[in-house]
Amino acid sequence: MDALASYTGLEFAKWVLAPGKWAALRVSSFWDRYVYFVGLREENDSLRATLAEASQELALLRERAAEAERLARILTIRPPVGWSRQGARIVSHRLGPNAALETVLLDKGILDGLKVNTPVTGPDGVIGRILRLSPTAATVLLVTDPNSRIPVTSQKNRTQGILKGEGANREMVVQYVSLGAPLEEGELLVTSGLEEIFPKGLPVARVTEVGRKGPSLFQTVYAEPLFDARRLEEVALLAKLTEEGHGPDPAVPSGAGGNQDQAAEMDPVSHSPSTKVVPPDPSGRAPGLEPPRPGVTPGAERKKPPRSGQ
Repeated sequence: MDALASYTGLEFAKWVLAPGKWAALRVSSFWDRYVYFVGLREENDSLRATLAEASQELALLRERAAEAERLARILTIRPPVGWSRQGARIVSHRLGPNAALETVLLDKGILDGLKVNTPVTGPDGVIGRILRLSPTAATVLLVTDPNSRIPVTSQKNRTQGILKGEGANREMVVQYVSLGAPLEEGELLVTSGLEEIFPKGLPVARVTEVGRKGPSLFQTVYAEPLFDARRLEEVALLAKLTEEGHGPDPAVPSGAGGNQDQAAEMDPVSHSPSTKVVPPDPSGRAPGLEPPRPGVTPGAERKKPPRSGQ
């Protein structure tokens, strides 16, 4: 009887304790997995934040690298002899498709020494010229604007003409090119300097088509600009250098002060004007004054002779 009770008690204890132990193991395993997933999620969120920060930093570095490359191209623009160069940023492009002019707005103006018709260039060639100015801003008229006309010369054949803009997304026209003048497609057009605004020899456009239409005395020539106005961000401004130390002194006009014989004598030691004692005139007149002419009252005004026809 005791053996039966012992056997039955062990089996009962087994069937009672085993489910509890299984439940405890399941709860413990579930909690461990929960804690693990919570930590994994936190780590995942941290890695996501680090990745976003790294991506933002990478984008910033790429933008700085692109800006450095653009500025390096601007620095490659060497101004012609007698001209200086300064950079400027474009703060606004053509406002709307129905804008009246093909223009861009710069962040420099009169306070930076700019003037109307100041040449504006880019790494590839001429962009335009200053049209309007304010103290801290300037409007640039692009070469593609219909109001823009630039005397140009073909780089290879030296054929001259007038480059005229035709508006946005349209080819420019080279006017007044004689029928017998040699000109090839793909030839580069440079400034001729005849209008005295742009320096001579700056690239402006490239010839795309040469032909003849109707009984005209001139060839029909089309050209394309060397820049994309929608991608412009920085430009270079050219200004003529003023010669210092040359030419007549503005404080002493030419012909004033008499000839060299009447100039002040210099002391050879002190290099300063020496004092020269002038003896008195026996007639009592002040030195340097001429005697009055007979019949002329001193101080009287001389009458001018009448003009013909009066």
